[in-house]
Amino acid sequence: MPQITLKNITKKFGETFAVDNLSLVIEDNSFITLLGPSGCGKTTTLRMIAGLETPTSGEIMIDDTIVYSSERGINLSPDKRNVGFLFQNYALWPHMTVRKNISFGLENMKWDKDRIRERADEIMKMLKIEELADRYPNELSGGQQQRVAIARTLAPGPKVLLMDEPLSNLDAKLRMDMRTELKRLHLDTESTFVYVTHDQLEAMTLSSKICLMKLGLLQQFASPLEVYDSPANLFVADFVGSPTSNLIPVDKIQIKGKKAQLSIGANTVEFAATQELTIPNDKSLVLGIRPEYLQISEDGELEATVFSSLPSGMETIVKLKSGGMLLTSVLFGNKDFKVDEKVFLSSNSTLCSLYDRDSGEMQYQGKIKFK
Repeated sequence: MPQITLKNITKKFGETFAVDNLSLVIEDNSFITLLGPSGCGKTTTLRMIAGLETPTSGEIMIDDTIVYSSERGINLSPDKRNVGFLFQNYALWPHMTVRKNISFGLENMKWDKDRIRERADEIMKMLKIEELADRYPNELSGGQQQRVAIARTLAPGPKVLLMDEPLSNLDAKLRMDMRTELKRLHLDTESTFVYVTHDQLEAMTLSSKICLMKLGLLQQFASPLEVYDSPANLFVADFVGSPTSNLIPVDKIQIKGKKAQLSIGANTVEFAATQELTIPNDKSLVLGIRPEYLQISEDGELEATVFSSLPSGMETIVKLKSGGMLLTSVLFGNKDFKVDEKVFLSSNSTLCSLYDRDSGEMQYQGKIKFK
């Protein structure tokens, strides 16, 4: 299976940068998710890999073949890149049966009839849709149509499968089922998957790596757990996670070696970094704490008042007011709290982060303790 390399890829529409100097190496047999808010450039990036959009500058390689180069004047058409593209709306032929939809592309590629039938049977068996072979798209559920669209895309045996928000038209339960199917399919086919979504849960659960973008710029390219535990900047910390991180401006910092006293509103927080702190005491900083690392406990150090409590059975999201701060805590299990109830907070985190407020970049990670 191929490696995909993007070197300094830029795409401009007029004077607007849709993608700005993007460089990525997508390894063989990986499942890469292009994640970010609307307009960040993720679909444009996918379409440039497929050959459906022409970059303004840069170079794209699939395996050892240069499929686009602005310097060399190379721009291979989509049909010569050996990639499969799965669209958001499935684009099934309504007048063709499932078998015919899957076989249609192979017929255009001049495969012989026996080979087409054998491949269609093989791919339908893989996706567990053999019993649907003689049905038409309007006789299928959304999930079944999704499987047929995947089968049709995989039938020619593309080196790469590109997917543009393929689950967005499905209901919540079916989306969860199809995530499981896609992850299993990735293992079975040993293909390289590149997947566009704005849904961070899809990105976290499916990916081997996440490429998180904002306004055409790469923010972080790392494994899902690394993106979650060690956000590269404030945007990543705020975008990834539900509910998002507590991002608390630091009023004052006093540093001594690996430790610092952070003044936050009426509260003081001790920060024990994993390395020597070398930032000036007048640096503008933001402290990031994941909600699940703020625990409500009887022996907690920080007094707080419940602003709201949102139990869902499996977990409870609690908004809390303390010393001028509005904090979010997540507690797992069936718990509830009364509004204005007094509680105490402690932190069990080794993954709190300090960010530069001006640049947004993450500076240090470490443990915190409320004083």
